[in-house]
Amino acid sequence: MATPTELAEQPAPRQPAGPKPKKDRTHWLYIMVIAAVVLGAAVGLLAPELGKSLKPLATGFIALIKMIIAPVIFCTIVLGVGSIAKAATVGKVGGLALGYFMIMSTFALALGLFVGNLIHPGEGLKLEPYDTAAAGESNHTVDFLLGMIPGDIAVLPTLVLALLVGFALQSMGAAGEPVLGAVRNVQAVVFRLMMMIMWIAPIGAFGAIAAVVGATGWAAIGSMFILMASFYITCAVFIVVVLGGLLKAITGVSIFALLKYLAREYLLIFSTSSSESALPRLIAKMEHAGVSKPVVGITVPTGYSFNLDGTAIYLTMAALFVSTAMGTPMSLGEQIGLLVFMIIASKGAAGVTGAGLATLAAGLQAHRPDLLDGMGVIVGIDKFMSEARALTNFTGNAVATLLIGKWTGELDVEQNRAVLSGERPFDEALLESSAH
Repeated sequence: MATPTELAEQPAPRQPAGPKPKKDRTHWLYIMVIAAVVLGAAVGLLAPELGKSLKPLATGFIALIKMIIAPVIFCTIVLGVGSIAKAATVGKVGGLALGYFMIMSTFALALGLFVGNLIHPGEGLKLEPYDTAAAGESNHTVDFLLGMIPGDIAVLPTLVLALLVGFALQSMGAAGEPVLGAVRNVQAVVFRLMMMIMWIAPIGAFGAIAAVVGATGWAAIGSMFILMASFYITCAVFIVVVLGGLLKAITGVSIFALLKYLAREYLLIFSTSSSESALPRLIAKMEHAGVSKPVVGITVPTGYSFNLDGTAIYLTMAALFVSTAMGTPMSLGEQIGLLVFMIIASKGAAGVTGAGLATLAAGLQAHRPDLLDGMGVIVGIDKFMSEARALTNFTGNAVATLLIGKWTGELDVEQNRAVLSGERPFDEALLESSAH
């Protein structure tokens, strides 16, 4: 019989391994889209006529996006109205957070419009929709295949209906919970369908880039580069000047100290092109930085749905790019209408790959349906702008958490100063152990 000492020296029994987490395969989609864009540009430059003939590939993909717009808008707005009601019931924190989110989202959308009108991205491209009537007798097969995709549903009536249904369910209280649960299940199916469509994005991007480069040559590549560079610069200015200015004025914290503190999260977001991957870490780090658990628990998850500053800037800049590229710039009235629509619709542009494209398509369809065919180019360069969107969204939520904590008296200023100065570093082991 083994002595207690011998028993103590024996290795502990190995714990049964839990189920392995599913690998995220969306990084392959990212690589495929980049490869499709490069290949499409090469085909457009080397064989312009072949490139222009590939336009139906982009048209078919945009038709699939149009097909899914109404279900996405309906589900996200119905559930969003319920989320607003739930957040507002928690009192001062929820009210302040929602008010701040609405103001900042509106400001970000307006900033995107301002920059878009300043630089006129897409000018000179003169994109044209695929005209089946003018395509000739030889394209009956293409017309037949495109005709198989279901038609789109009017967006504005869907938006109004979603708002009315949301408010009706809100007024029903507990009796409306089963219906909200059913809508949530439908949303899961819709988002799964959206993800299936996004796996066809490389084909759509290849056709769109080949067609526009084949028609306009290097001018198309230059215009797309200008849009991407302008978007990155606008996001950087928004983070440093707008968010940094607010943070410094209200809490006395430097935005650069906060960026340094969240460096590992930025690396994670940059590698996945999604701020969702860093959500648990942001919650833990904001609590460590001195913000009370209730404030973090309300502000961060709500902000991930309602405080999408980077996405807001992208939506309006991309809309102006498409309208200018197609040679029919939006009037001031149309831009204001787009701004109002996006304030509501952008609240459903988080959490799922492709939802941002669907929201952009919804805004164009609601105000200028003739511009939808120009979205193919955006599909090609959307992935190149996804990192800036995700990083800006993430930073906006981190800043919002500190501001709400300060306004509600739930920010430990001494702890916050010590953490951001590096005196009390975040313990990564605690987060990893809690994750297991």
